[in-house]
Amino acid sequence: MKSWPFRFGLIVIGAIIGIAYWYFYLSGQGAPEQVFTPAPVVEPNVEPVIQHPVTTTPEELESTEPLIDREKPLPELKQSDLPMAEILAKLFADQKLDRFFILEHFIERFVVMVDNLPRPQLPSTHRPLKKTAGKFLAQGERDQLTIAPTNYKRYTPLIKMGAALDTAQVVAVYKRLYPLFQQAYQELGYPKSYFNDRLVEVIDHLLVTPQITGPVYLTQPKALYLYADPDLEALSAGRKILLRCGPENAAQIKTLLHEYRKLIAGS
Repeated sequence: MKSWPFRFGLIVIGAIIGIAYWYFYLSGQGAPEQVFTPAPVVEPNVEPVIQHPVTTTPEELESTEPLIDREKPLPELKQSDLPMAEILAKLFADQKLDRFFILEHFIERFVVMVDNLPRPQLPSTHRPLKKTAGKFLAQGERDQLTIAPTNYKRYTPLIKMGAALDTAQVVAVYKRLYPLFQQAYQELGYPKSYFNDRLVEVIDHLLVTPQITGPVYLTQPKALYLYADPDLEALSAGRKILLRCGPENAAQIKTLLHEYRKLIAGS
């Protein structure tokens, strides 16, 4: 019998659209854990206008048939951890799940990650993926301190893995499972908002991240590295992620984001 979304883990990588994945691999050394408490949200007492409704074509439904049993209802959000573990185990048959993923409340973690990418910081306690091995690498001293080019290579395999996925199939699975994402977003504190609109908004935010081809200068006043350029330091957490990936990796991520946006937003 087919398990419900056999490759739902694809969405995670597509959320390598996700992108937030890289924050947790790129943050400076010694960063303290932050306890995340969603800020109270007061939404206007009006019905929101949905900008990018999630609709599924017959072709998309057919493409998910090998992955999702359409006759079987989706699991409850609070009961999706075990199915998620099964999906990831099949997707990464030769890997140890606990090496990459935090499976508890995975969908909720993904939604929190997306919502916070345009903000100054990402809540470290709600990441869906674990930190990669190794440390953030810098080179030089004092006024000449920069991100070491060798640092960028740490993230290249992850980006290549995301680039190897079938984007159309990933989006088709996302659409099939969309009610779970929407529920998680509403429970985060947005009862009248639409998660897919937020996802498109975040993708657009990341796509206009400035591209830097030369050395990226840093300062280290305490334990954490900061950008020496105040304009760069003032960027959102998501945009800093792209910068820290390096120009080549960032360009590839943006290419993926363009592809996902077209399929998710319908334009």
